[in-house]
Amino acid sequence: MEQAPATEQGRATQRRILAAAAALIGERGVAGTSLDDIRAATGSSKSQLYHYFGDKRGLVEAVIDHQSSVVVGTQVEALGAVQDWRDLECWADGMVALVEQRGSRGGCPIGTLAAALADTDERFRVALSAAFGSWREAIGGALVRLRDNGLLAADADLEVLITMMLAAIQGGLLLAKTSRDSSQLRTTLDGAIAQLHAYAPRDKRPARRR
Repeated sequence: MEQAPATEQGRATQRRILAAAAALIGERGVAGTSLDDIRAATGSSKSQLYHYFGDKRGLVEAVIDHQSSVVVGTQVEALGAVQDWRDLECWADGMVALVEQRGSRGGCPIGTLAAALADTDERFRVALSAAFGSWREAIGGALVRLRDNGLLAADADLEVLITMMLAAIQGGLLLAKTSRDSSQLRTTLDGAIAQLHAYAPRDKRPARRR
């Protein structure tokens, strides 16, 4: 179990270890990252790791919380700005730009963790499912605003559309990661947005993006 440090120095050390652990696990996976690897990368002692995180399981749980907070927090902010079709395109552009900045490496930290852990540990699965649930809420908020602004039909099934959007994000990130080609994400996002356009009143459908 993660322990909250009593001092600012302790909190800084905990954050440093957690950031390094998240980076190593992102590169090597959970199975390929040992506590000794994290210790070597951070110059920390075994006693510090056990004090702040309990054991490897506790550290992985902290990494899940950390990555979920970072990824979902970024998406909540970006999707929170969506009021119209142009805003949605800007959100998609931002997603693709971020992948390009990373050389199409890494994929989605939450998706990567889910692929490795969802079938092996129920507590991890629940935590990752909650992260995706928060992401769904952020997408749903954007779609509700589009609907309220008359850009989506009142009877559009938002739950279906939310699932479609999240699947497009995850699939696109995975394809971009494995191909090292950000255009894979662009294609899936453009396809999902085009599907949303199909639920718009005819006079509110934007011209197809070239």
